[in-house]
Amino acid sequence: MFKYVVPKFPAANVKASVEFYKSKLGFVELFNYGDYAAVKRDAVEIHLWECQDKNIAENTACRIAVDNIEALYKEYQQAGVIHPNGALEEKPWGVKEFVALDIDGNGLFFFENG
Repeated sequence: MFKYVVPKFPAANVKASVEFYKSKLGFVELFNYGDYAAVKRDAVEIHLWECQDKNIAENTACRIAVDNIEALYKEYQQAGVIHPNGALEEKPWGVKEFVALDIDGNGLFFFENG
């Protein structure tokens, strides 16, 4: 039985990425070993590993199910983290969705079911 998943995102500077997740995305720091760290918000945990290849981050993403997506979208609009083409919208597959980017270009697709 699967229980949960913890995505690992590449980060050029783990310390800066942790600060970004805390200040812009509302996460808390769980641990930080310099080149490997973890952040968490509610039930969502993301690990960050040091990686200098920007191409990896710009092609990495995860999907996060949320409640009250409109409020989260407003919060992240104010933080300036919405992907330029990631505005909140209804998708043909029956969810409301928007996309945020972290400082390395990792995509966070937030969605709420119909």
